[in-house]
Amino acid sequence: MDLRDISLNDRFNLTKKTVLLSGIQALTRAVLMQRARDDRAGWRTAGYVTGYRGSPLGAVDQTMARAQKQLAAADVVFEPGLNEDLAATAIWGTQQAHLRGEGTHEGVFGLWYGKGPGVDRSGDVFRHANFAGTAPKGGVVVCMGDDHTCESSTTCHQTDLTLLDAMMPVLSPAGVQEVLDFSILGWGLSRYAGLWVGLKCLKDTVEVVQVVDGDPHRLSIVAPADYAMPAEGVSIRLGDTPQRQEARMHEIKRHAALAFARANGLDRRTHGQAGAKIGVVAAGKSWLDVAHALELLGIDAAECARMGLTVWKVGMVWPLEGKALADWARGLDLIVVVEEKRPVIEAQLKEALFNIPDRARVIGGYDEAGAILFKETMALDPVEIALALGRVLEGEGRATPALEARLKG
Repeated sequence: MDLRDISLNDRFNLTKKTVLLSGIQALTRAVLMQRARDDRAGWRTAGYVTGYRGSPLGAVDQTMARAQKQLAAADVVFEPGLNEDLAATAIWGTQQAHLRGEGTHEGVFGLWYGKGPGVDRSGDVFRHANFAGTAPKGGVVVCMGDDHTCESSTTCHQTDLTLLDAMMPVLSPAGVQEVLDFSILGWGLSRYAGLWVGLKCLKDTVEVVQVVDGDPHRLSIVAPADYAMPAEGVSIRLGDTPQRQEARMHEIKRHAALAFARANGLDRRTHGQAGAKIGVVAAGKSWLDVAHALELLGIDAAECARMGLTVWKVGMVWPLEGKALADWARGLDLIVVVEEKRPVIEAQLKEALFNIPDRARVIGGYDEAGAILFKETMALDPVEIALALGRVLEGEGRATPALEARLKG
């Protein structure tokens, strides 16, 4: 085995490809990576990071401050906000800097961070800024620090539906690698579709440490070949009106986001193969829990094939991309949607499949008898999910003696 010289400073050194990072540190590295990607593309951009600390994003400001030297060298400004909505308003300003030729760069990409209550209080800015649009070489990623179990908040909260109401796409990373990847994809989506993009941050994904591929250029972001963007584009502009913004949002930008997700493979099959009869759909932490639950049940790749089981991992939970989903769902008898807290995916999935002949039955929060399958309170864990999936497999006649033994044990 080759031994390499490693240092804690590697985490923000872009010449080091394989690095050890926490999810919080990944946000800092992602900003540096985006700047490096723009530099390779020949774009003279800058970055702006602001927000207001709060668990599980309580250490973002400390981490950014410690990396001040690297950030400054990359033309990235870190400035904590006086509060969350003033920070969001400042980022809105960065997307307007080029409109009158006053900017010193071709564009400024922004990163906002805040915990759930901060997302709530910033809704007015989010709505106005998202409808107004982003700069072609700017883009905004909004890190939503969700506290599903109220470990350091006044309520148990999730913010997916808050961003949904403002029509902001929501990406749900599963692990530190996807915190990096989805940040980069988030700025790409934001630039392409003219939307602010949410990044769901739970303690299970941002307070963990993993070895990741930190190569700034590991992702190749592509423009959709199956979507015709209008000549005037979707970016922020002078002299706009609320009426034109509304039309652009519903008739163009939302569809552009779906096309981007499809072209860049944000959703994918992770277990099983075509021809399966039972499908499981999950995103982010819930997908990690599903993967663990299958291990607890002794269901590996060979067993998935034998049982006719497949799993679809959703990267963008809203809006849900339905074309690739429908291809995956073809031939399934039953789809089980596993999601924590209030459902976001389940209703969208049912709508996406509604007009498909011989569509699969769909269950999620409740089973077909109306009993709770996955609770909406607190958090789910792999054992709970394993027991629920085991009962479903038994009911569908897919359980083996080995599986039944594990359920009883």
